[in-house]
Amino acid sequence: MPADPSPRGSGETPLRRAADRPRRADPSPSARPVEVRRSTRRRRTVSAYREGDRTIVLIPARMSQAEEQRWVSVMLDKLAAQESKRMLGDGELAERAERLSAQYLDGRARPETVRWVTNQNTRWGSCTPAEGSIRLSHRLQGMPEYVIDYVLLHELAHLLVPGHGPEFWRLLEPYPRTERARGYLEGVVAADRLPHLPAARRR
Repeated sequence: MPADPSPRGSGETPLRRAADRPRRADPSPSARPVEVRRSTRRRRTVSAYREGDRTIVLIPARMSQAEEQRWVSVMLDKLAAQESKRMLGDGELAERAERLSAQYLDGRARPETVRWVTNQNTRWGSCTPAEGSIRLSHRLQGMPEYVIDYVLLHELAHLLVPGHGPEFWRLLEPYPRTERARGYLEGVVAADRLPHLPAARRR
């Protein structure tokens, strides 16, 4: 996730690439109980759906434990993305920011404005502490909500600490899905860098 190459404005703190911060294990891979069901009839496909307060993941019986864990993570992200397809408005972003600040920052981060913007193509979010404004890239729309929450919380923390030093990262330590959100964003960036294959010729 490359940083914005343009000069930083006065008091502005963009969300930097994930490599700029130390890694930490994610102790909470899912907010709902997950039940994995293996089937001898299922050969290659994997599917998942919500059932009450649980998530059901259907996999082939022959899969190894490592493959199972990988596919559970993939399907949870896919379900979360599908469920967040409805575009969050600026008002809903502001409500999420207030909730995140109260939950993880003791309510100390109080932005004046939180909004989507379409002119941030090289960074996920930015804020201007002097104005109390937070801006999120429209590219986040449709991503899992825990990813949006991570970027929002990152920018909220910048209202309290402008830089990316140890004090800043300590503010994010209570958020349990930091590692998973970073991995998701890194995957998006990696996919964007893949060469685009030419379309197959029609015979």
